[in-house]
Amino acid sequence: MTIKNVIFLGLIFLGVVIAMVPENTTKPYKLTAEQMLVEVQGAAEMVSTDEVAQWIISKDPSLQLIDVRNPDEFQKYHLEGAVNIPLSVILNDEYRDILDQGVKMNVLYSNGTLNSHQAWMILRQLGFRNNYVLQGGLNYWFDTIMNPQAPSIYSPDEEFAKYDFRKAASGALGGGGSAVVTAPAQGTAEKPKIVRTQKKKAPAGGC
Repeated sequence: MTIKNVIFLGLIFLGVVIAMVPENTTKPYKLTAEQMLVEVQGAAEMVSTDEVAQWIISKDPSLQLIDVRNPDEFQKYHLEGAVNIPLSVILNDEYRDILDQGVKMNVLYSNGTLNSHQAWMILRQLGFRNNYVLQGGLNYWFDTIMNPQAPSIYSPDEEFAKYDFRKAASGALGGGGSAVVTAPAQGTAEKPKIVRTQKKKAPAGGC
């Protein structure tokens, strides 16, 4: 599913998402539908599979992966270091300190992008920052990182550089490529800036 299709589907669910957010907990923060539309159309919440692969391999301490699938799917496979917070319980108070904070950059993912994008819209509607969405979800992760396809012989040099990185990342992450990882290809976006906010309370117990 392309990003444009995801955005289109996201817009369809926008009204439902806004209605799902509890009024009594979001009144000081709630974004208008117009503000949400601007953010969704901008797609600034998306991060690429190449970026996430590089951050996992480098063990970036500011990265926090959030798997919004159900526990059974999470147990079968999940990205290294991910925390399971299913979409159905995304509003539970026990997860608030993970999702509403200014220390780590949360990258939400699901099999595709629809559920993770819905989760992002709910959190953004609450006023939470530092939450992003993995482009294409796990399906695209396997296509691009774990099983990358070689470019055609007529492809530009940057495509070959990207392929070399993905093959190396695949090996480092348990796929079939080489385990020697170098920097991603040209054009990879910079890491989103983390907005540091004052935490409302200390995290309660384990998560």
